[in-house]
Amino acid sequence: MDKKNLLQIVGLVILYLVVGSGIYAILYILPENAAGFTEYRILFFHLPCSIVSYVSFTVTLLASVFYLWKREERWDEVALASVRIGIVFITLATVTGAIFSNIEWGRYWNWDPKQTTTLILWFVYAAYLTLRSSIENPEARARIASILGIFGYFTIPLTYFSTKIWASSLHPPGSAALDPVMVKVLLLMIAGFLLLYCYLISYELRLKRLYKVIER
Repeated sequence: MDKKNLLQIVGLVILYLVVGSGIYAILYILPENAAGFTEYRILFFHLPCSIVSYVSFTVTLLASVFYLWKREERWDEVALASVRIGIVFITLATVTGAIFSNIEWGRYWNWDPKQTTTLILWFVYAAYLTLRSSIENPEARARIASILGIFGYFTIPLTYFSTKIWASSLHPPGSAALDPVMVKVLLLMIAGFLLLYCYLISYELRLKRLYKVIER
């Protein structure tokens, strides 16, 4: 076994341990009555999904800038892979957020500023993927997608600061107090989901390289 494969296996084991430990902590270790969050364990999946989606689209932004600067295909591949992962996580964040909304306010969808701006964000990156599939010329596709990857990123701060821009938002503020144990569990889940992102994007890029070899 070469060093590269060994590192991949070790990374996968660490990923399973971190995510598995986080899920176990959510189910069995979280304080029963801390801050009244007993029934809101869904938040420990919702927030990490949101953070990973933001990270994914930030990587897309940076890769898009590098593509327009360097005109190297690898940066376009990174941007595309990261959007694919990001849209999965933002979808999961939207679904888990709707579940929380139903628990807290009795409705899955309230057209809350946070929900609405997240939906706009989702459509922007769905449009990114749709646009790519409609352009046949590889260079034109990469160039136009990079431009959208840059300008589309402005939906991220809009979504993040929506609770501060619109005072009527029902979404809990980011400064909400949490029990120390809950903070540790939340950080563990965020770390686990970020590791999952790293694994998924490396897997996507390896597949892309494999396809190139096969096509030759």
